[in-house]
Amino acid sequence: MSDGQLLRNLELGIQFGKWVLIENVGEELDPALEPILLKQVDKTGSLKLGDKSIPWNNSFKFFMTTTIPNPHYSPETSVKVTILNFAITPFGLEEQMLNQFVSQEMPDLQKKKDNIVQQNAQSAKVLREIEDKILIGLTKNAKIADILEDDELIKVLEESKKTSDEINVRMKESEITEKEIDKTREIYRPVAYRASILFFTIIDLAIIDPMY
Repeated sequence: MSDGQLLRNLELGIQFGKWVLIENVGEELDPALEPILLKQVDKTGSLKLGDKSIPWNNSFKFFMTTTIPNPHYSPETSVKVTILNFAITPFGLEEQMLNQFVSQEMPDLQKKKDNIVQQNAQSAKVLREIEDKILIGLTKNAKIADILEDDELIKVLEESKKTSDEINVRMKESEITEKEIDKTREIYRPVAYRASILFFTIIDLAIIDPMY
């Protein structure tokens, strides 16, 4: 990510259908990558990267790797990319197996949980945007002796409070629902645990003899 030619190399990769790999990314991705991650190709078959419009080649592939042992990416990031974890732990595999079992045995329940996670992430994003909007208004009126004289700012604060209260109520309700869902999901925990143990047992057999 620190390469000064990064955007230039991405432009060439997109235009000529080359594969691009970025190494050592963190948990926060550069906003400049957003158009690529969302594949924002317009009707003319071009993608706008920065100030440039680049012809999109369908052979283009984009990969990122990280050296963080157990990275945690936000739901917003997770829906834009396919995450492959090659450094899985027994507990991490157990959680993945639990999701798989619940998806197969109780698909409606898993879908409901996924929707709650997405809604909570969206709500958190809206709350951050509200805070930013208020800060911008306060900064703009920093030189005014009495900010209460600014009708526009007062209106923003009133609307923000109303929206925040509604979101907080929804998030509390979804938190209760999510706990109930997680309680039901735990029925399959023993199966997920055994699947994880089986996987790592098979992997360790190679230490005994390469034939495994």
